[in-house]
Amino acid sequence: MTVKNWPPTPRGYFVIGAERISKSLNLGNLMRSAHGFGASYTFTVGATYQALEARADTSKGQDHLPHYNWDTLDKLALPEGCKLVGIELVDDAIDLPSFRHPMRAAYVLGPELGSLSPALQERCDYIIKIPTRFCINVAMAGAIVMYDRVSSFSRFADRPVREGGPVNLANSDEQTTLKRPR
Repeated sequence: MTVKNWPPTPRGYFVIGAERISKSLNLGNLMRSAHGFGASYTFTVGATYQALEARADTSKGQDHLPHYNWDTLDKLALPEGCKLVGIELVDDAIDLPSFRHPMRAAYVLGPELGSLSPALQERCDYIIKIPTRFCINVAMAGAIVMYDRVSSFSRFADRPVREGGPVNLANSDEQTTLKRPR
């Protein structure tokens, strides 16, 4: 079965990165997801040397996407008009399902055992949160935000009222819900 809506038609651009990330598997996973979801580049701010090895990136995203590593927040440089969006589980953050993504966005996550620094939070145009009971893995949080962006900017069929896939009118006069082949 061919997916007609994939890859999604690009609208704007996005980049994704992390501040003070320390685990190579997390950075590698984030880079792999960024490559898969169509990010323009990945970045880190103050990452440890070990994280920059990015061993989990089996898609070799670094061969297809630029990666920028800034030593300090002062060196972080984004394209003009790009909005910085922090991803952090804080009370006053915008819930991801209620957030309208900027056309040009740089998403940034905090470190594995901490939060975005106060200086970085201050620099953000928006801070969003994934509505979970507790913090989840950095790479997983990044993938969820990228999925949400792609699904909100792309043209997919509306979700049906009933369970299953979109209504398929081509197969018969009756409306049938698409089901997974068994």
